[in-house]
Amino acid sequence: MPKALIYVNAYYHTEQIAYQPARLREELAARGVCAEIAQTDALPVRVEAGGVRADTAGYDLCVYLDKDRYILRALESTGMPVFNSYKTVTLCDDKMLGALALAEQGVPLPETVPGPLCYRGEARLGGQTYARACALLGLPFVVKESNSSLGAGVHLIESEAQFCALWERIKLRPWLMQKFIAESRGRDVRVIVVGGRALGAMLRTSQGDFRSNVAAGGSGAAFPLDAALCAVAERAAHAVGADFCGVDVLFGKEGYLVCEVNSNAFFGTFERVTGLNVAGAYAEHIVKKCGLCPHG
Repeated sequence: MPKALIYVNAYYHTEQIAYQPARLREELAARGVCAEIAQTDALPVRVEAGGVRADTAGYDLCVYLDKDRYILRALESTGMPVFNSYKTVTLCDDKMLGALALAEQGVPLPETVPGPLCYRGEARLGGQTYARACALLGLPFVVKESNSSLGAGVHLIESEAQFCALWERIKLRPWLMQKFIAESRGRDVRVIVVGGRALGAMLRTSQGDFRSNVAAGGSGAAFPLDAALCAVAERAAHAVGADFCGVDVLFGKEGYLVCEVNSNAFFGTFERVTGLNVAGAYAEHIVKKCGLCPHG
């Protein structure tokens, strides 16, 4: 029987996170693949003279449900098939790199400006940054910490004082600024794309927050996957090379805009409200792409 490793982060455990690997293990087993869930604190890789070594003997593939790019890159370098790839996780985990990849492929997205990097804690904010951001993006605008998740690290800026205070907190981290899409305040659409094809869509809404993330208190409901939404989500998934992803889409004045692409999108709420078998679709894609068949 083919064997798979499902890697998860060793230090972040919630019911929402645990759902993902459990469902994938179940659906892989239904397709004749024995999957084992493992944590990254087992130190599965090492770099030695002459190459990279990984404790993956006997396994046919890895489903990587973490953002630790070093371990993922090492696993990939040994020749093991990984889902998603190092390239995909890198582009999705860094919101600015992701925006660049989307823009290069002509995917519609809000106007985005990289925040200048700062390397000194005692540095003070230059006087032109806020004024220039307002001129380019309007007010309010959004500041995002580039490596944030679950709606954390996303801030709506409505004044210079607010911007300066936030900058003092995040100035030593990568960040970006983005146009605020007022028409989409408190709502967006999460589209799950598997193997390059949009599987379905979920409307996410929040009554008390400009962000719509379910993890930040938003709610989800099934949403019709029309041709335009399908096309923009599949185009975004292709831009980052994703085997599996969640594409977050905003409602712009002139049509859909891609907010970001998530390489490890949680799908528990999505499965519940849409009735779609996301884990099954992902497992089916993995088995077909690897050319696996049950063996004893």
